[in-house]
Amino acid sequence: MSQKSVCVYCGSRNGANSAYAEAARTFGNLLAQEGWRLVYGAGDVGLMGEVARAAQSAGGDTFGVIPVHLLKREVGKTDLTRFVVTETMHERKKVMIMNADAVVVLPGGPGSLDELFEALTWRQLGLHDKPILVMNVDGYWDALHDLLQNVIDQGFAETSLADFITWVEDPATAVSTLRKYLA
Repeated sequence: MSQKSVCVYCGSRNGANSAYAEAARTFGNLLAQEGWRLVYGAGDVGLMGEVARAAQSAGGDTFGVIPVHLLKREVGKTDLTRFVVTETMHERKKVMIMNADAVVVLPGGPGSLDELFEALTWRQLGLHDKPILVMNVDGYWDALHDLLQNVIDQGFAETSLADFITWVEDPATAVSTLRKYLA
């Protein structure tokens, strides 16, 4: 049985609530404990850095993907198990999702939303069938949940769109949910 990989989309900042960084650290640690490889944006800042350092500290395998133009801005974390530099953001997203068995979205900003929506759109179009989990730490993603329901209610997506995202509240629930998909 080959090692499973979880792609984590999250902020390059820590955000206003310390619970976000705590969730990132806990999740990185749990990924390593499960023996799952972390696939993420290769930054050493914000929640990206938190999740990666926690996974590394727990002995986890890490696979980072960063576009050349963000190497300095996101402080490319070159001490990962595998470190890939791409030419573009689009290539970064493609490499990340193609090297993962599941996607988990922690709190983040426009970049995390971009990554989520691309993964969600590709799932909707049948380009992959990987589970997508949104970790709604302290209600951070409540407005997104409401927005997606509005998109469905207003007829811009099938009701099945709601089935493509599993909403979880914390790292432990994310891991127990992922176990069902990655078994």
